[in-house]
Amino acid sequence: MSELGKADFGLTTFFARSHPNDKCGANGLPLTPNSIKILGRFEHLKTISHENVCKYLDIQRGKHERLLVVTEHYQQCLKNVAKSGKYTCEENLVSLAYGIVKGLTYLNKNRITHRNLSQENILFNAKGQVKLSEYGLYYMTDYGADVAFPIGHPQYLSPEVLCEFPIQYDEHSESEPTVLTPSGPKSDVWSLGLILIEVFTGEEFWGDLTMPQTFFKILSFINSDIHPLDTICKDLNVESHIKSLSRDFIDFLRQCLAASPVDRSNPAKLMEHSLFRDLRQSDVKTKNGYRPFSSDLRSLDLELPVLGQNGYNIKDYNEDHLSLRSMEEVYYLWRLAGGELFGALKKEGLVKTKPPIHLLPYYSTLDGEVFGQRRDQAELLDGTIIILSQEQLRKRLSEIEETAYYPLLEDENSQVSPTLPSSPNNSEISETANLPLVIRERDVEYQFHRIILYERLIKGYPYKKNHILKEARVDIPPLVRAHVWVALLEVEGDIYSRYDAIDKETPTTTDRQIEVDIPRCHQYHELLSSPTAHSKFKRVLKAWVVSHPQYVYWQGLDSLSAPFLALNFNNEALAYTCLSAFIPKYLHNFFLKDNSQVIQEYLAVFSHLITFHDPELSNHLDGIGFIPDLYAIPWFLTMFAHAFPIHKLVHLWDTLLLGNSSFPLCIGVAILQQFRDRLLSYGFNECILLFSDMPEIDIQRCVQDSIKIFCSTPKSATFRQYAREPNKPSDKPNVSYYSKDYNEQPKSELSMEPIKVEELKSEKCCRISAEDLIELGELCGPASTRSPTKRRVNSKPMIIVIDTRNPEDFAKGTIPGSINIPFPSAFSPEGDLNPCPAVNTLNQNKGLIKVIVGSRGKNSCNFAADLVRLGYQKVCVLHKGIDVLRSTNILTVPPADYF
Repeated sequence: MSELGKADFGLTTFFARSHPNDKCGANGLPLTPNSIKILGRFEHLKTISHENVCKYLDIQRGKHERLLVVTEHYQQCLKNVAKSGKYTCEENLVSLAYGIVKGLTYLNKNRITHRNLSQENILFNAKGQVKLSEYGLYYMTDYGADVAFPIGHPQYLSPEVLCEFPIQYDEHSESEPTVLTPSGPKSDVWSLGLILIEVFTGEEFWGDLTMPQTFFKILSFINSDIHPLDTICKDLNVESHIKSLSRDFIDFLRQCLAASPVDRSNPAKLMEHSLFRDLRQSDVKTKNGYRPFSSDLRSLDLELPVLGQNGYNIKDYNEDHLSLRSMEEVYYLWRLAGGELFGALKKEGLVKTKPPIHLLPYYSTLDGEVFGQRRDQAELLDGTIIILSQEQLRKRLSEIEETAYYPLLEDENSQVSPTLPSSPNNSEISETANLPLVIRERDVEYQFHRIILYERLIKGYPYKKNHILKEARVDIPPLVRAHVWVALLEVEGDIYSRYDAIDKETPTTTDRQIEVDIPRCHQYHELLSSPTAHSKFKRVLKAWVVSHPQYVYWQGLDSLSAPFLALNFNNEALAYTCLSAFIPKYLHNFFLKDNSQVIQEYLAVFSHLITFHDPELSNHLDGIGFIPDLYAIPWFLTMFAHAFPIHKLVHLWDTLLLGNSSFPLCIGVAILQQFRDRLLSYGFNECILLFSDMPEIDIQRCVQDSIKIFCSTPKSATFRQYAREPNKPSDKPNVSYYSKDYNEQPKSELSMEPIKVEELKSEKCCRISAEDLIELGELCGPASTRSPTKRRVNSKPMIIVIDTRNPEDFAKGTIPGSINIPFPSAFSPEGDLNPCPAVNTLNQNKGLIKVIVGSRGKNSCNFAADLVRLGYQKVCVLHKGIDVLRSTNILTVPPADYF
């Protein structure tokens, strides 16, 4: 990550080419706006990080195909510096050429041709280091096809560029403009040669010529037998000046200014020129940071700091601590502090309000010739760069202590030494943490502290995995969400080699379906709707299908991959790996060719969970025939990625990734509870219409309700035989009930056992295991059956056990504290419970979990179903009945006065 240093944020704007309103593509759909295409390609530019190029930070799309681009910027440019005569010295000129060639070489390695090189966009930072800017315009606009203006400064264009026919319209692609012969890296080398001559001689090329004359002059080099360098020197009358340069430099210029690109060197070859021999030897390898999840050593280039008297690194110490943060981080905080790009444009007068009709002609002649207004100059490229002030951000952060920039991470098993400086008092931050998430994500001070903390934790991953898990339970800042999800999914290893080894190009039988699904997947999202995103989508999905031959492609897998691709747009390997880690945890066997048993079991457990928490709603939905099969399959098959927009889904998944494979069931119940009043008043048709177009949902309420539902549900109540079995028992420290999966527990005869899906669907209520009964009731028993986890609220009991056997069997032994309501005599002909002391006790404890216990058979399940019919909530049945407890010391004889 590049540090901010003394850099400014520069804002530029331009317009993409507009499509006619009635034009459609070959598939019959409207053409993708060119601004969306540019948006997708721009993401690659954000990965560019080098000491000799400016960094691209952000792009935003406005009205009428306007695009706003934010980059690293410096106010000192070559045109201004050259006026001082600095580069009349060959040594300085060589240093300048070396910096430019290094930058161009790096860009070429990343498939980027500058094509816009000029004195104005060669900048210098505070240390005088060359920084190339405006290099991304040609790349992001598909080599100029997506804009209505030419790219490049006319006097610096190479002969082959002028010979190109830049835009081609193919009838078979509905006249989508394409560039058949984009400029290569050697076109930048020509521009470099001209720029070096200009700054050395102080002469401007062809300043007195018109543009056609300039182009004619450049094209004349093609068929000339005289080298362009000699012609240029003669035209400028600087032959003697150029001859004063060393032989190596003149040879360098001749390689730059060869008329034919075949004879011209590319930047990589120029780097090996003898002119740069001394600079190459003294140059230090650029450190762009390690790549996580690779086999490279993080400490390969580690240097020990030189400490001063106060313990500071003398080399790096800087009182401006914000300047040591990454540009991406500072820009993110800048926006939170009130920074607004369109506001900056308006302030500079670059956004003008026009009347609705502004293309009417001035007048028309009798013969039909129309004379209209001149073309709006705003639609052409405006080179104005607006400096975005950081004053407001720095003012907001001015009260933050220096130690907040370098928080200490307390070890899990020891205390921080009192002699070391500690983090500042975070009482205000703690108060902010209790506010709604939407407020926390917009609070610049709060986000500052959270980002600093997470940055240190992420650098320590996987060793700080438990710390990350702890902080994620509070919240996850949007800036670091992608990396935090990686930690929550426990992604490790050399993911890049694994992804690269997968064949993503060979055609498969699923290609057609993938190509049909992708253009319909989250296309409201500007980035995911771009052609670049569609290509990445296809590669990630094909990689998953190819690498998991036991599964097949099901519709919905595209929606499932969308959040990971949106967060890791420039890292396909990480998006694929996250998807591959997510599916086994939450969707084990959902993508089998025959997944009917898996899904039917999931829906049956979901139906039981609805009944457990809201019997009134369950009775109503069952009564009208609105079963989960009609609405919940897309929810669970995509983990709600099909139901929610990305900006809401990420907040939901922030919590989902902390939970186990049963947590999505609780989310489904929470969604139904938000619509509870409407659902209770609706019939079947109205319910179908309600879920055919998902209404607005309060996602934070949904998250909080899901957590409450999860924590108040017995673990075994959501047991599924098709959930993934762990490879080994969990030995993770600090794993709470909230994140622990029932399948991870050691199994015994008191545990849940697989139940046939048909039997599961025939029952109204969920079952719980004897383990859960013992844990919830804190019953005494052998050491092997006691649970160390105490789950009482304010020391109050959580369950009431209802024994449905006849009094004779009940008297022989029962669970301590249980009440006896024999099933054969429990209900009146009208269906109500017959009054008795046990029923009174039941009614006085309606809020407790009601565990129905009986002998083997259906009496317990039928009794539970009747209780649900009467509106009793939290009703469940003990799996395998009272007999499962015979081997324990729990069963006791009820007192004589009970009867």
